This record gives sequence, structure tokens and C-alpha cells, in this order.
Amino acid sequence: MNTVFRNSCLALALAFTANLVIAKELPPNIVMIVVDDMRFDEWSGGGHSYLKTPTIDQLAQQGTRFDRAYHATPLCSPNRASILTGQYPSRHGIVDNASRNQASFMLDLFPKYLQAAGYKTAHIGKWHMGNSPAPRPGYDYWLAIEGQGTTYNPTLFENNTRIEAEGYITDIFTDKATAFIKAQADKTQAEQPFFLYIGHKAIHPEAVQQDDGTTDLSVPKEFIPAGRHSGAYADAVFDRRPSYSSNASADPDKPVIANAFKLRAEILAKDPRWKSAMDLGVSEDSIRNRAEMMLAVDESLARIVSELKKQDIYDNTAIILTSDNGYFFGEHGFSLERRMPYEESVKAPLIISYPQLQKPVKAVDALVLSIDLSATALDLAGIDSPSTIQGQSLVPLMTGRANDIRPAALIEYYSNETPFPWTAQLDYRVVISAGHKYIKWLRFDEAELYDLVKDPFEQNNLIGMPAYQKLVEQMHRQLQDLQLEALGLK
Repeated sequence: MNTVFRNSCLALALAFTANLVIAKELPPNIVMIVVDDMRFDEWSGGGHSYLKTPTIDQLAQQGTRFDRAYHATPLCSPNRASILTGQYPSRHGIVDNASRNQASFMLDLFPKYLQAAGYKTAHIGKWHMGNSPAPRPGYDYWLAIEGQGTTYNPTLFENNTRIEAEGYITDIFTDKATAFIKAQADKTQAEQPFFLYIGHKAIHPEAVQQDDGTTDLSVPKEFIPAGRHSGAYADAVFDRRPSYSSNASADPDKPVIANAFKLRAEILAKDPRWKSAMDLGVSEDSIRNRAEMMLAVDESLARIVSELKKQDIYDNTAIILTSDNGYFFGEHGFSLERRMPYEESVKAPLIISYPQLQKPVKAVDALVLSIDLSATALDLAGIDSPSTIQGQSLVPLMTGRANDIRPAALIEYYSNETPFPWTAQLDYRVVISAGHKYIKWLRFDEAELYDLVKDPFEQNNLIGMPAYQKLVEQMHRQLQDLQLEALGLK
């Protein structure tokens, strides 16, 4: 056992003596699951009105649920980079969904620090920080799809070998994941823990995204469940949130969105392909199909847990479940746009379970961000975070040693690429405090303020009310400070 690895084991034992029962000298295995486009409430324990996800629910019951987790940016490529680097988009440079292949090979990914400490590391599934499926640094085993891939019979790239697979993509990724777990457990487990990242394509719709970030409108934006789950919720009706707009119109006190929707209406009127692609109002069928896709995700987690238990390594494995961004079900008039600064898009599902933790905090209400997951994984492994990581470990929140790790959370969004022409100018920054959300539109002299306690559905913009001007000024200064920190200028 090398010195770095031995020291990491010792550090773990010393750090968690009060909270862990260390059954082995070995640091924990870590499984990180990122579900594409999953809303914060798109699981039964999270509040979905009819979707049943018993395995995810059980994971939350055994571990810690983070009720105020947010995406550093609510967009696939940049937030995946934030998850894997622990950095804000303004620091790591993956600011949109354009194919930044070269940049993505140069990211300071946290798995390389696990690898250097003796971990066997694997990436299985969607990468989508650049469309290239070639292996990135820091991984011993690599299996990916090119760009968005396809839901059925996908083309896979296993290390540098192209494979034409057969079947449903969620099942295929799970087959590969359980095979990796079994192969690792077959080795001398006392010698090498593993890190396994699973990037599900579910519950993203079928899509083809060009290198410049635009989408191919000839490909229907369909949500495709596994055949065995198709029709499982055929008669179900989703309980819409109060902010739902059946006619896809903007809230009256959101002028930036209202102007964008005027442009959207003009574009949809000129090109009928957009109208079918957008699914304005978000149909019940779309919500049902997404729910049916989630059934395969829940089964995938069940198979992974089962394999870990079969190999007698479940108790020494930490499982992290989250997503890359949310999705609108017609709230505030949005549908496929997802990347907007409202709760349905920016709020994240986040569950962390590690059986070695004694009496973990069940529900954490502190503000946490996707940039915190890298520091958390390294902390669990007993490895100090490098200075490049801007996030903070969530372990103190899980163990009850801390009640919060930041007074406010910063969210960034850049509208560089234009899959939706009407969102091309909608760059923004968001600051979320204990009770309020401040949104600053960077290319407009406009801002929004919401009381998330009294108005959780963000229907009453307080920005122009005299009673809130001091709070607006305070949160704007806070935004400036946080942005400077994100850029490394403070």
C-alpha cells in the first residue's frame, strides 16, 4: 500500500472517529449517479404526485436528503463540469452546451485525485462536456456515448473501442456498472477502493445537439421509457404547481421573460417545427413518460445496491444521487427551455447515503451547491481538497457537526449558445439567501426578488417595493462579492 493511500486511510479514520464505525482500513467506495434533467421533486419522496421510486426513497431514508441543494448553473455541460471539478462555470470555462472538446480534456477533474490516492476510477454513461466520447484523464475505465446518444440500441465507446449495443440505455449503463462493481469486488478488496460515476441519459428527451449547441429540429423531442414501463402511468394526472401557465404565458411581473416570450411566439409562428418541439404547457403525456423513464432509473439503483450487498461492500460504499439541471412542467410559461433561474430548474435533487455514518442527519436545510460534491467525495476518501476546488464538503452537514456551510448561494448562467433564439440574451446571476432569491439579468436593467418562504412558487416579484430596497441593495452587493470569489478575484 503506497504512502499517499495509507495516509488517506489514516486521515479518514481520524476525521470521522465520532461519527463512523470503520469496519476496514479501506476508505469507502464511492458511487456517484447523475440523472439527466431530473427535477428536485421528480421522485416519490421528493413530492411527485404519482411517481413511485421505492429505492431512491429508501436511499434517502438511510442517508441524508439535502432540501436546499442548487445547481451552480442549471445547464447540462457546465453543471457536469462543476460537479466534477468543484468549480463555478466562470472558473472552469465550460459555460454552455457547445462542444468544447479540447477544453474538457483539460479540466481539473476530482477523480484524478482519487486515482492518485489508490482508487480504481470509472466513468459510465453520458459525458457531454464536449461531444467527443474519448476517455478523459483521471479514469481507469471509460464507457461513454457521443453527445446525447440514443435511448435504444446506442453506440458506446468503451475506452477507445466503438461498440454497437442493443437494448435500453439505462439498462445497458447499469449492466456495465454492476459488472465494474463485481470485477472490483473480485479483487482483493482490502487493497483498492473504487469510484464509479454513472451519467444516465435518462430522463433527457431524445435529441441531437450540434457542436455549436443548436438542436436538430428534425429529431422529435420524445421521452422514451423502457418497453416494460411504457403505459405504467397511462391514466395519471400530475398535480400542477400554482405557477403553472396552461397557455405558456409569462408571469406579469417578469418583464424580461415576457419580452423573450414575444420573440418565442414570433419564431413558433414562422416555423411549425418549433411548436411541436417545444411542447408548450408540457403535456400530461410528457410528464407521464418522464415518470416512466424514472422507473428504470430507480431499478438501476436497486440493481447497484443489490450488487454491492452481494459483494459484501455495501456498508463501505457511499452513494451520491443528484442531477445536472431541472425541468419545467409549464411553470412560469416554460417547458423545454429548462435553464431559467426559477426553482424548478435551479433546485437539485441530492441524496447522500453512507452506511458507516452513525445516525446521519436525515434532512439538511442548509444551502448547498453542485460544486460541493467534489469536496464531499474527497473528504469521504480522506483526501484534502486541492485549492482549485471552490466547493465545500457536505460531510459536516451530514454528521451534524455544522448547520450550514455558506450564508448565500451563487448561481451563474451564460447564454452563449442559442438552442432557443429567444433565450440568447438571458444571461443572469442569482443569489439565494436563507429566505430570499435575487435575480439580476445582466443584459437588461432588470432584476427580480422573491420571498421563498412566503412565496415558494415565485409569483410575486418584490423588486420594486420600497420596503425591500435595502434588502435588494444588500443582495446585489452580496452577488458582486460572490461573483468576484467565483472568478478568483477576491
